[in-house]
Amino acid sequence: MSAVPPTVSSSLRPAETALSPCARPPAIIIGGGANAISIARSLGRTGVDVWALNHEHAPVRYSRYSKWLSLNGKRQCKEAWEDYLLSSESSDLQGAVLIPACDDGLELLIEHYTKLKRKFRLDLFVPDAQASMLNKLETYQAAQRVGVPTPKFWLVGSKSSMMSVRDELVFPLLVKPLYSHRFVATFGVKFLVAETFEQLEVAWEKIDEDHEVMLVEKIPGPDSQLCSYYTYLDENGEHLFQFTKRIIRRFPPEMGVACRHVTDHIPELIEPATKLFAEVGLRGLANVEFKLDPRDGILKLIECNARITAANILLDRCGYDLALFMYQRVCDGELPQFKDYPDDVYLWNPVDDLRAFLQLRSRGELSLKDWLGSIRQTNVTLPIFQWSDPLPSWMATWHRLCRVLKRR
Repeated sequence: MSAVPPTVSSSLRPAETALSPCARPPAIIIGGGANAISIARSLGRTGVDVWALNHEHAPVRYSRYSKWLSLNGKRQCKEAWEDYLLSSESSDLQGAVLIPACDDGLELLIEHYTKLKRKFRLDLFVPDAQASMLNKLETYQAAQRVGVPTPKFWLVGSKSSMMSVRDELVFPLLVKPLYSHRFVATFGVKFLVAETFEQLEVAWEKIDEDHEVMLVEKIPGPDSQLCSYYTYLDENGEHLFQFTKRIIRRFPPEMGVACRHVTDHIPELIEPATKLFAEVGLRGLANVEFKLDPRDGILKLIECNARITAANILLDRCGYDLALFMYQRVCDGELPQFKDYPDDVYLWNPVDDLRAFLQLRSRGELSLKDWLGSIRQTNVTLPIFQWSDPLPSWMATWHRLCRVLKRR
């Protein structure tokens, strides 16, 4: 296998890559990390021509199952993806299936749904509902309307409004942006944490006027109290499958990306998730995360996603090939059949889980013996590495090492 990544200039015609006339429609994956890789592998193995709009060092660029659209050297970002998809540059991929794998990609579809639908194939999509799931405040407000428990939260638009609710606030709390993906692009984290009002004032000074935020009560307890529900809502709002999992650890703990997950049947998630999705009129793929509050034993809403998430490879491993399922629905193909999934299937990022362990051990919350005991399971899958397609993992490791060395 060649070490040269499958990069294609956006000015090249897909026909020049030997697409046969009878080939199924190509797919374009917009953004994403480990989820983009899992989508590309899923569709690529069935013979679908997969193209990736993504950042220069994205792992999917190096997959044998996808081709990276270079956009003629332009900086890869939402605006560049928008220009490409809406312009004549992408005419040769007209009719392709668009699959957003990040919030920027989802926002792009929300903003230009009508134009994109004329040119490409889109999965079942209700722009207003998807927008409500992307906006954290609207998600929480919808949950409140139908009695789905949430942490306490306050919308603050200025320092004076923050001062007006000072006596109501409970600490610790999160300074949580309404749009996480925009906040991460600026600050590198999904939210800021304040243990006291003084820390809240300091955090507020860091935030510029481009970011709308709300204050959210931080639910106590470890990351192992987080759990997620996945489903697909058809045109009539029927759930075509149900899948639940738990998180074991995140890195950084209590605020980062999950580095160890496990499948588990959690029927308690179904009712609140169903109420929330019905309230906003969501259709298509849906995911919601809750955390069990140890103070009252109630599951409380954390966030929602209306797209394929980073844990997609875990669902795929359990027979829930969401990428192929969505592709087949769009193309009127035969849908994959979902059977029940097993418990105790693990998704593990060993590097970040080791870093999480080191932090938790320094805080006296996890011993070496307990950590080793928690990773002994054999039914484990990795987020990116596969022997049949190793280059994305190797390049991701290399780029990560380069970033570490550069910082030092």
